[in-house]
Amino acid sequence: MWYDKNNCDADQENEYCYDEGAKQFEENKMNAIAPTLIQKLQELPPQRLAEVEDFVEFLATREMRSTAGTRLGASLAKLDALNLPALSDEEINAEIQAARQSRAA
Repeated sequence: MWYDKNNCDADQENEYCYDEGAKQFEENKMNAIAPTLIQKLQELPPQRLAEVEDFVEFLATREMRSTAGTRLGASLAKLDALNLPALSDEEINAEIQAARQSRAA
């Protein structure tokens, strides 16, 4: 993700606000290394290719979690900025029960 907070309105979500220059740079870099990477992959035995695939999946998952964590942090900051009073345990339990009932319906 190529988020650039300087090019976003305050109410825009991170996932919709990109620094196009950084995105283009990353795409150019990927296009430059792709042929070399493909050649190296073609030289690996099948077992090593499976390991590479697993590692790439691991990296993709880690990136998705990192992005989700960043978005969650931004959401929590917005919520904190509202300066709402904290919910009591009873209010939290009531919200949980209401959500469960609406799902069951």
